[in-house]
Amino acid sequence: MGDITGLLSRWADGDAEAFGALMPVVYDELRKLADHYLSKERADHTLQPTALVHEAYLRLSGIRGMELRNRAHFYGAAAQVMRRVLVDHARQHRALKRGGPSAAVVPFDEAIDTPIEAGVDLLALDEALAGLEQIAPARARVVELRYFGGLSVEETAEYLDVAPATVKRHWAFARAWLFSRLSS
Repeated sequence: MGDITGLLSRWADGDAEAFGALMPVVYDELRKLADHYLSKERADHTLQPTALVHEAYLRLSGIRGMELRNRAHFYGAAAQVMRRVLVDHARQHRALKRGGPSAAVVPFDEAIDTPIEAGVDLLALDEALAGLEQIAPARARVVELRYFGGLSVEETAEYLDVAPATVKRHWAFARAWLFSRLSS
């Protein structure tokens, strides 16, 4: 099994084969992450976990000049790409249906204790996250890494180069803000 950091370093230095060697090393974990995301989607969702991973791979491989220092940075980038793939797919589905499921209404006081996955419409979440990025970009990044990237508090802290307590505060604020925004 290859070293993720070493392969990322080689890729950053222009070794195109390093990215190809990286995928077998991270594929199983990306597949589990895709399974997790898609298990929260509607029952008739047409995007399969393998397709999500492959689309993310294609999009990641086309990005040049990206500096990914380690495993956490790689999964952070993968989180961004998977988010875009899922949102693009949801937009296509909504365009075909001429309307989609409405966002779940959650009272603000319950927002802190409710996980983000609780039936949230992906398009509504993406729009709300874009709004959060306007007022609190660091908190929006925590949501992206934790929800879409599946990173733990510690991995998110490492990626953002902040303390785990900061990530926890940002996560609690962002969840409450997003649920307030989605319920209005």
